[in-house]
Amino acid sequence: MSRKEKAVVILSGGLDSTTCMGIAQDQGYELYPLTFDYGQRHHNELDNARAVAEHYGVSSRHKIVPLSFLKEIGGSALTDPSLEVPKAADGDADEIPITYVPGRNLLFLSIAASYAEVIGAGRIYIGVNSLDYSGYPDCRPEFIAKVEETIQLATKAGVSGRTIRIEAPLMHMTKAEIIREGLRLGVPYELTTSCYQGGPYACGECDSCRLRLKGFAEAGAEDPIPYAKK
Repeated sequence: MSRKEKAVVILSGGLDSTTCMGIAQDQGYELYPLTFDYGQRHHNELDNARAVAEHYGVSSRHKIVPLSFLKEIGGSALTDPSLEVPKAADGDADEIPITYVPGRNLLFLSIAASYAEVIGAGRIYIGVNSLDYSGYPDCRPEFIAKVEETIQLATKAGVSGRTIRIEAPLMHMTKAEIIREGLRLGVPYELTTSCYQGGPYACGECDSCRLRLKGFAEAGAEDPIPYAKK
């Protein structure tokens, strides 16, 4: 690229979204990270997102968008403190877990599309995955394809012929493959968190922690963050 094209990166402060930051940078894009404060119990991930943005030298372009109404709506153990975050072994593997936040990625991508249209970005990066994930319906390739189609129909950019694409580079990668790619790119995993509980240390027991630990083990690498229990 003679002049860097812009990419909006949905940055949660977790392992997957931070890997997307590394991939977008490696592909030559000018990074515009977008983080959402939706009342999640793992609120400390916002500090992680700030640290990641600083690491990549884009703190001045990092936006944190308040979406507190998702906490008010509830329906998820990540936003409703009266609901317990399940441990990895809890529940039916065929059921969508209670950590699913209704409409979260649909909202995130809609807002990211608005931001991309305003700043002239042609790409939106999101760290969804359909292999090593928790079974959320808004992490599937068919969901991403339909939202991308809707963006083209619903935006001035789209109907004017300026395409806004959704990049989901981790979609068909295992957690170990994601970690290996991130390590190759020098992604700062020590600045990330994946724990749903939101305590001072990752719990090591929730679904997200177990997937992360399993991924590092299979990648033959040591997870650089502290855990309350492994």
